[in-house]
Amino acid sequence: MLDYDKEADAYDASRGGEARAQAAAAAVLGLIPDGPRRLLDLACGTGIVTREIAAGRPALRVTGADLAPAMTRMAAARLPGAVVRADSRRLPFPAATFDAVTSIWLLHLPDGPEEVRAVVAECARVLRPGGVYVTTVDKAAAHDVGSDIDAVLADRPVRPAEDAADKVTAYAARHGLTPAGRAVFRGVGQGRSPRGTIADLRRGWFTRLPPDDPRTERYAARLAGLPDQDRPRPDPLFTLCAFRKPVVERCPVTSGRRTARPS
Repeated sequence: MLDYDKEADAYDASRGGEARAQAAAAAVLGLIPDGPRRLLDLACGTGIVTREIAAGRPALRVTGADLAPAMTRMAAARLPGAVVRADSRRLPFPAATFDAVTSIWLLHLPDGPEEVRAVVAECARVLRPGGVYVTTVDKAAAHDVGSDIDAVLADRPVRPAEDAADKVTAYAARHGLTPAGRAVFRGVGQGRSPRGTIADLRRGWFTRLPPDDPRTERYAARLAGLPDQDRPRPDPLFTLCAFRKPVVERCPVTSGRRTARPS
């Protein structure tokens, strides 16, 4: 996994900046109905998306949370007083605190299904009945846009996709969350170029290809043979899934008997 404290300063510029953040926030807000008062943006990173969410829905009280200290400091500068440092697997909030919870580009990061399940469980726990959880899924697949770069990298070793939509839906269901919609948005400015992908390989961005692995240089050599070394290929198209926490209706009881609601 990347060291996000080291990545913090260059994070926004290397990942589409404001344009990508605006696209992500607009898609997220499209899945959150009007009315929620409190929203938690989990793994908020530098806060660039979190700030756009807050700007797009002024009535929302938005809280950002991230584990990396450098990311948290940058987010706090964008959203003073609204950012906390927190582990997504053990959130420092009481149950049913938030009307909406978001986790954008998070569930592909944890090491194994147990940790992903823990994150989803915590999101469900802090969500109020009737609230909505919105998360990105299938992040790695989004970067496969059918380009010549993808063809070169097609047989590379990859991690299991723990954020696959079907897995996340199953984890959510274990905590009573039901599907409540999908959306897609473009990762503006994240289209790969051959030269940039070579640099990413040598930096260790491809987690199953460490920089010192001999295969890394074999892929780099093949990428170096592609045309238009600095031309970005198409941007990725990311997928969001929304899940709702149902409201449990309790029937009033009179003298020990359940009273039916009048029709």
